[in-house]
Amino acid sequence: MGSIAFDSIETPEGRADEILGGSATYFGFAASLYGPIGLVGVVGHDFPEAHLDAFRSRGIDTAGVHRAPGRTFRWAGRYLDDMNVRETTLLELNVFAEFDPRLPESYRDCGCCFLANGSPAIQMAVLDQLRKPRLVLADYIANHHADVLEMLRRVDGVIINDEEAQMLSGRRNLVAAARAVARLGPRIVIVKKGAHGAMLVADDGVFLLPAFPVEEVHDPTGAGDCFAGAFMGYLAATRGRSFAAMRRALVQATVAASFNVEAFGVERLRALTLADIEARAAQFARMLRA
Repeated sequence: MGSIAFDSIETPEGRADEILGGSATYFGFAASLYGPIGLVGVVGHDFPEAHLDAFRSRGIDTAGVHRAPGRTFRWAGRYLDDMNVRETTLLELNVFAEFDPRLPESYRDCGCCFLANGSPAIQMAVLDQLRKPRLVLADYIANHHADVLEMLRRVDGVIINDEEAQMLSGRRNLVAAARAVARLGPRIVIVKKGAHGAMLVADDGVFLLPAFPVEEVHDPTGAGDCFAGAFMGYLAATRGRSFAAMRRALVQATVAASFNVEAFGVERLRALTLADIEARAAQFARMLRA
């Protein structure tokens, strides 16, 4: 569950206007590499059927995508020379502002659920409609503090960036911050550090992984959602729950995100295959071997 949007993006490498974006979109394209998924979101009257066909062509079920009267969510942003820094120049929630997720009956028995961006109230509205999911992970949104705390008590894991982890926990050290977040409820805490990689804290384990070194970064938009999609997709496909399985999932996620940044929007993801992921993961392993 998450946003489906039109993005306008400017980076030092170029510009793209009104392209397909949104957290659910990036997540879906990445997760669909590992198996079929169902998408929950809302679009406006201006959303082309061709975009929905693109989802379906990747094995993404769109029965949970509601078309509402009004305009589709729009976001525009500009990246500075440091691609880790961006400024939002336009934010129009449009139909997403009144989004009331309603899951198709066939979705309610899903084994795995990812709650992408949206208020904690919307995230919990989805949880209320699920029966017995094996694994629920959520993206973190840094507002609605009381609702955030309730949401964290109801999920298995949370994906959060380094600044958010420090702010939520009150701890500057990232390992200590992640441990503090875990004490709020989720047993799995993944801290994203942008171009500096990611950290997994779960059970008694800590696993640090650098980002894959990409020679040409064109657009970092959606890399975190793509990361989440590959992480969740791998665990869903393998039914892995051990710390070792999560370490392997983190490698898949890191590699998937490295492909995402090589082109604007989801263009690189459209043609991406699991064989591409595996080949780069093997290359990554060779790089990391002492």
